[in-house]
Amino acid sequence: MSIIANVGFPIGISVYLLVRIEGKIDDLSKSIKELDHTIENLWNSL
Repeated sequence: MSIIANVGFPIGISVYLLVRIEGKIDDLSKSIKELDHTIENLWNSL
């Protein structure tokens, strides 16, 4: 029983954090793409 508590808890926390971080990584990816388009538009307007 203690092995489940010792292993299960860290696995649960890791999964929870990975799910939360995944959303933030998606948001960062979108922001980087928007920045790329903005820089490209600025470059083309010169």
